[in-house]
Amino acid sequence: MSKKIKQEKIEKEYHQKLIKRRKPNRSIAGDILLYIFLLFVAFVMALPIIYAVSNALKPLDELFRFPPRLLAQNPTTDNFSDLFVTMGKSWVSFSRYLFNTVFITFVGTAGHLIISSMGAFVLAKYEFPGASAFFKLVTVAMMFIGYVTAIPNYLILNKLGWIDTYWAIIVPALASPMGLFLMKQFMEGLPTSLIEAAKIDGANEWRVFSGIVMPNVKPAWMTLIIFSVQRLWNDKAATFIYSEEKKTLVYAMQQIQGGGIARTGQGAAVMVVLMVVPIAIFVFSESQILETMASSGLKD
Repeated sequence: MSKKIKQEKIEKEYHQKLIKRRKPNRSIAGDILLYIFLLFVAFVMALPIIYAVSNALKPLDELFRFPPRLLAQNPTTDNFSDLFVTMGKSWVSFSRYLFNTVFITFVGTAGHLIISSMGAFVLAKYEFPGASAFFKLVTVAMMFIGYVTAIPNYLILNKLGWIDTYWAIIVPALASPMGLFLMKQFMEGLPTSLIEAAKIDGANEWRVFSGIVMPNVKPAWMTLIIFSVQRLWNDKAATFIYSEEKKTLVYAMQQIQGGGIARTGQGAAVMVVLMVVPIAIFVFSESQILETMASSGLKD
């Protein structure tokens, strides 16, 4: 009993030492300068978003004013109302464009996350012939941008009969090498002893993957979601989808944006509408990543 009490006392003293913070070796003036610098950096990073929202709220006369002003002097929502009126006159409804984009983004992101995570788990925690060569192939594939693989992708999808379908956008997104690389590198830091302990307790492979591995690599798959959503949400899909009723919201919005000087205000509103979802996903995911990284950190 005394040994247990002594152990608890040692642990308590250790935690108290961790809680105590050494006073930083900075003056008050140094702290003030640091905060001023951080505020400046935050303003510079937020400036493009502020400018885009401000432009969307400007009437036409302010949009063409030179030199341009950062903030709207007479803010109005006419640009947004005109945008939805224009979208309402299209023979394909706004809701249809929105559904196409949401469906492609959701299915593509979910499928990419599942496939990349499963493949990364096998590559990171199992040894089999050709594993190293396969991962090197994945690394090399990351060097090729979309313009290089566009023609081979089109020929393959055409042979499969998937041109002018949602799958022409979803299936290539599932095989993106970035997700597999990111998840594999993160899973390698997961203690193998944790997986072995779960198997000793009777957990099967699926239980280990879904209940042990995935919760502990949450920062990686939340980051993967950010990249995938931003890519798919902003994909015009004009190369593979020709039917108007299957086109994405980005394509329809950019058609309005290219309508000339008369639609300059609507074009500014389009920019705001298109960036709302990626920014919202990023803000939500960032908070989850910070929370997870602050509360976890397993070591062998």
